[in-house]
Parts: sequence; C-alpha cells; structure tokens
Amino acid sequence: MMIRPRPLSVCLRRLLLGGSVLIAGMPLGAFAAEESPGGAQDSAAGNTGTQADPEKAKLLGNITVTAQSRTQEVQSVPITLQIVTSKQIDTLAATDLSKMDIFVPGLVIGAEQPTQPTYELRGIATSNFGIGTESAVGVYINGVYAARSGGSLLAFNDIARIEVLKGPQGTLFGRNAAAGAISIVTNEPTDKFEGKGRVRIGNDGRRYADALVNLPLNKDMALRLSVVDNQSDGWIKDAATGKEYGKDNDWGTRAVFRWNVTDNTRVLLSWDHEKLNQPPEPAIGLVPLSNDTNERPPFPPDPATYYNPLHAPLYNDTVGGKETRRFDDGTLQIDHAFSWGDFVSTTAWRGFDTFNKGDYDGTNHIVTYLDTANIEHNNSWYQEFKLSGNTDLMDWVGGVSYYQEQARQTSQTNVFTDSLDTLAQNLMGVGTPLTDIGNALTAMGLPVSLLGDPWHEGISNDGNFKAYAAFGDVIWHVSDRFDLTTGLRYTRDKKDFSWYTMPRSAPQFDATIAGLQGLGIIDMLPPEAQMALAAFGGNVIFPNAVGEHVKASNTWNNVSPRVVASYKFTPDVMGYVSVTKGYKAGGYNSVQVGSEFAPEKVINYEAGIKTLFPEHNLLLNASTYYYRYDNKQSLQLDPNYSGSGVPIYIVNSTDQEAKGLELEVQWQPIDSLRFNFMGAYIDSTYRKGTAPDGIVLTDQPTGTPKFSGAASLAYTWHQVFNGDLEFDLSQAYRGKSRCNADSEFQGECVISPNFKVGTSQQRTDARLDWHAPNDRWGVALYGTNVFNKRYVTGVNNITTTVFGTPFASISPPRMWGLELRAKF
Repeated sequence: MMIRPRPLSVCLRRLLLGGSVLIAGMPLGAFAAEESPGGAQDSAAGNTGTQADPEKAKLLGNITVTAQSRTQEVQSVPITLQIVTSKQIDTLAATDLSKMDIFVPGLVIGAEQPTQPTYELRGIATSNFGIGTESAVGVYINGVYAARSGGSLLAFNDIARIEVLKGPQGTLFGRNAAAGAISIVTNEPTDKFEGKGRVRIGNDGRRYADALVNLPLNKDMALRLSVVDNQSDGWIKDAATGKEYGKDNDWGTRAVFRWNVTDNTRVLLSWDHEKLNQPPEPAIGLVPLSNDTNERPPFPPDPATYYNPLHAPLYNDTVGGKETRRFDDGTLQIDHAFSWGDFVSTTAWRGFDTFNKGDYDGTNHIVTYLDTANIEHNNSWYQEFKLSGNTDLMDWVGGVSYYQEQARQTSQTNVFTDSLDTLAQNLMGVGTPLTDIGNALTAMGLPVSLLGDPWHEGISNDGNFKAYAAFGDVIWHVSDRFDLTTGLRYTRDKKDFSWYTMPRSAPQFDATIAGLQGLGIIDMLPPEAQMALAAFGGNVIFPNAVGEHVKASNTWNNVSPRVVASYKFTPDVMGYVSVTKGYKAGGYNSVQVGSEFAPEKVINYEAGIKTLFPEHNLLLNASTYYYRYDNKQSLQLDPNYSGSGVPIYIVNSTDQEAKGLELEVQWQPIDSLRFNFMGAYIDSTYRKGTAPDGIVLTDQPTGTPKFSGAASLAYTWHQVFNGDLEFDLSQAYRGKSRCNADSEFQGECVISPNFKVGTSQQRTDARLDWHAPNDRWGVALYGTNVFNKRYVTGVNNITTTVFGTPFASISPPRMWGLELRAKF
C-alpha cells in the first residue's frame, strides 16, 4: 500500500533538500504584523468558519512593489523586505513610521526629536551629528531620496504602502542605503471620484483628522488633494511650571495632479507641505534636588541615589524651548512608453527649516542650566532619467541621476554665568570664582553681581553637496526557472563643508566687566580673581578656531555591485542567494572643527526562500545573512575631549560584522481569520573598535538585541448591524540590548540600581472596528500599548562629568481613542 504524501510535506522536503536556506531551528518568538491584501472577506452571513479559497490564498503574496525599480509581485523579488500596507497603518493608528517601527523587526527609529530622527536596520544606525553626514538607511518618498534626517520623518498622508528593504541596496537605491532602504509610496490620482474623511479623539487631549478628495477633471486629467492634522495636549507635565511635554502639533497637505498627455505619455506633478510646532523632548533629571534653584548637585553624582525616571518629577527650564519644522516638496514625473521599453524622468525639489531647542541638564536650577539648539536650513534638487524594458531573455533597467544639496546649520549651547561657576568648581577645582568676586565687590560697597547673565556659544556650518550616479540592473532569464540578476552603480560624491566657531556672546556680563574696568575696580582685585575673569574673556565650551572659517572639501568615488541567483523549485517556491555591496558617503562632524571621516562600506551575503502553499492558505518566507561593515561611524561621548575635561560627542570609527536570520509567515486558516508573523535574529559584534575613553571593543557586542519580532491576528464577524466587525490584536517584542564595556557610560545599559536601561520591550495594540459595506461608514475603538508598558530608553551623560546632572528619556504611556470615518 502506498501512502500519498501531502502537498505541503512535498514542498517542504524540496525546500529543505534544495539547500537554499535552513529553516529548522529558526526563532519563532514574535513576528511582524502585515496586512494580507486580497484575503477573502465577503463570505455569507454565518459562514465564518469555511475554508479560504486556495485561489484567493495566492493573493497573500500578491502585493505589487517597486523594490527593484520594476513593478513586481513581492514574492518574486529576491530581497528580504517587509511591506507596511495602508491597512496596517490604519489598524495601528500610526501617524508616522516611528509610531510603528517595533512591528517591523530589525527596524528602529529614534524619534524623540522628530526633526532629528535616527534610523537603524539590521543593527546598522547612524547617529545624527549634523549636516555633514547622512543616514546609512536611505529614506525615499516616491523614489526621491530624503537626504537630511530633518525632512525624512513626515506625518503619514495618503500612503499606499511602505517597502522596508533590508540589507544594502546601493545598486538600486544609491549611495546612502548601505544598511537598507525605506521606500514610501503615496497614492496617485485615479479616474474615479472619491472622497473620505476620518477623525480620532482620545486620551491626553488627542485630536486627529485626515481627509482626501480625488477629482477626475476630464478623461485625461485627475487631481487628488489630502490633508492631515495631528494634535494632542501632551503626556508629561513639568512639576514646577505645569507646562505639558510630549505634545503633538503637526499638520500637512498633499496635492497630486495627473495628466495623460497621450496614450503613451503621462505627467505626474505633486506638492507636499508640512508644519510641526511642539515642545522639545522632555529631559528627566535623575539627581534628587531641593526647590532651591541655586543648589548645586553633589559632584560626582552617586548612581545609587538616582531617581527612577519612570516615576521622577520633570523639571525643565529651557528659555524659548521648542521644536519646529516647515517642509515643502515638489516632484515632477514624466513617463513615456516606447515600443521597446519605458522612459521615466523624475525631477524633485525639497526644502525645509528646522529649529530644535531643548533642556540638556534635566533640572530647573540656574547653577546647572544648559540648553542646546540645532537650527537647520536645507534645499535639494534631484534629477533622474531611467529606462527599462523586458524581453524573453532579460528584464533590464538603467539610468543616471544628479543630486545637489545646500545645507546650513547652527549648533548653539546656552548657559548662564552661574553654570560657568559650577563648571569651574567641578572641573578646575578653583571654587566658584564669579560668586567669590561678587561677594568681594559687595564687601567693597559695590553690590554688583556677575551671576544670572546669559552666555551663548555656537558653531555654524555650511555644506554644498553634489552626487552623480549611473546604474544598471539586469535580470537574466537563464531558464524558465533560473534567473541571474547582475547590477552595478557608480557614484561620485563631492562635498564642500565649513565650520565657523562664533566668539561667545555674553553682553550683560561684558558690560559689567567693562564698567568695573573703567572704574579701576578690576585692578584692585586679587591676582587669582583677575586670572579667573581673564579665563572667562573667551569661549569656554567651543574654544577651538574661534572666529575662523575652517573649510574642507573632498570627493569620493564608489562602485556598488550586486549579483543574485534565484531558482523556482515550483511555481510557488523560490529560493535565492545574493552578494551585494553598499556604500555611505564620507562626511564631517558639525561640532568637531576640522573633522573628516571616510566612506562606510558593507558587503552582504544572503540566502533566502519565498514560498506559498495555496491549499493551506500559507505564506512562508525566510532568509539568512552575513555582513561585514567597514568604517562604521557613530556619535559617542568622549568624557575628556582633547584633555580639556569637557565632554563632547565625537565621531568614532569601528568595523563591525553580523549574522542573522529572518522569518515571515502569513496564514489564513479560515475565511475570517488571519495570522501574521515576522521574526528576526541578529548577532552583531565589533570586528575592530576602540571607545573614545580608550576601552577596546573588539569582539564585543555592538548593543543590538539578538531577537525582535511581532505577531498579529485579525478576526471578522460578518453581517453585524449590516456590516462587518473586525478585531485586530498586534503584539511586538524587541530584545534587551547586548551591553559592552562602554555601554554604561554611553547611557545604553545599567546605570543605577534603581532602574534599568536597555531592557527588552513589548507592546500590545488592539482595535475593534465596525464598517459598512465598501467601508462607506466606520467606527472603531483602538488602543496603543494597551498594557501601558513603559521603558527608560536612554540616559544622557553629557552633563554628568560637568554638572553632575544626568538625565533620561522614557517611552510614552498607553494611548486609546475613538475613530469615526466616512467615504463617498
């Protein structure tokens, strides 16, 4: 008697014996949620337990993407990528990508300051050290590179999908996609009239609204207009002033015009505008202090006495503190179809201004007052010409591009003269000279104070950057089952950069000293007092190259290739192996005069499998990879910069490597039930590295957690009040940071016995949504972080070695709300 094997068993046996990727033993802790477009939802009433149609199940992977600069179904793309659909964005009530990054394993977006976000993929991140560098994770909006991080994290507005491509994408996306790329695709005008609107109200005074209208103007033209507004009252209050922090105040609008000039020619013109205006990131002080704002903290501070920042009072006193952004973007795309291929011209202009001024000592005591301000202005132009086509032998794409950017930045540090007295006492061991001189003057019958005067120092930068590129990518159809992809991009980067350290500005202090000098009082002071005043005659915080324009210029050339071999074992099972290189341009540290760093380079080896089992309504994708990353730049705190005793963030270069596994599962066992999973494992270590304080990091972990993932389920009850009722539950997990010998000082791991830093994180989101047929009407209750899991996300030690005032950042609390929407 012969036992006929089940189709799933046969496919799995072929998969494993094929040797494309080893799936056995892959971690299944938690996985990333993803909507399954095309999943069957239109069954008859009371028929919610029927098996899903295998033909419809094939739609699990039938998402059209442009990850390879071509229109392809996601299951045919030999790249590890996760698609974030508009449905998933709505389900999570996310207002920008940072609000849902934990549901994309391997992706971490630091957005405590939305005008200065950081991006990380597969353990590779770029600290924000000004206009002299770019992120190693490229962000692209409708194919246009979002160069400066200040304009890369915008509010979601009429999003079609987001493609998160993991691993270097230098050949297809360009020079600054060494760690991966995030491609944001918005909706285009259609030939059908459409209008819809949505409002959300929730806790902490949350008020959100968006709306759009799609207007066919005639048979060849259409216009699409959308607007979004996101407001809230904040989730943490200053204990002294009552000022709310954690507020949202962001709105934007988008207009897209489409003109089908001929049957073969199309013009697409879009405009985006966004304005953000909110308080700065709250800095939660860790050292207990009294209400006497002239009290100096104990120095050095004792970690055993630190507050737990999750329960500590907030005291921030930044004068004029706020975070703002104005962003504008215009893009013109012209498509023309020839008999032999397609031509696309993309012309784009982007411009924005940002202002970010926040507290940097975590107290409201004038004797330790410190705030920093980052002010940026940016304009960029991008032009790309691209040709593509296909034959029985190959699918090909090639083109050239030009990018130009002009950027200006001012980095300010603001204190009061009281803070300089504290610095002199803590670092120089000379007591409090300004206080002592004031006391001496009072004793002489001159009630003159040298305290309470504002003191400003800063560095301004100008950058003029140009990049030229030529690229080509060909998928060779060697046989019906076997494809070989070869790609190459040549990039030439030219950067001109300058620093200007401004002479310190302290007009009130200088006027007082000038008056005393005119009266001959200064000459009557003891020699040590005169020496102290002389020391305050110049810059204290930025003492290098004061009043000088320091310039730098450099050109870098790079060739980034990729080779991919993919094989279809069956029509629904594809395996691939790839070797790709990536590159990030060199640059400069804005606040480190004369600094220069070489380009970052990465080589990535990867193997993966993409499978679909229609009879079981199951999609299973997996990949494994290894990369070597050279000259990785990061911003790290140097506790004793150039022997000055003053800490400063410097650019530190290391070599890293990592190996990892990733798994994606989508399963629709019955018509109304869907499960989605995605998980990631990574082992990231330093091949070579030394911390700014001299600690050798070689062979130690980089800090990246080993495990991350998410899972979701969705169940739909049909014919509930003549509509559908859907329940969505999403769970995300990010493992604890892997500490190294420098992690504690950098504020990334154990700081105090009273709280934990770098712990594993969890988040649970839930949504109950009723909608009428075709979503004409809808109402939903939703919760983000429903179990109110709170975490200390980092400790900043920049003032620890100066004032004894470390401060922390924490994650926001639970958010819930009610959503109403209509469509016509």
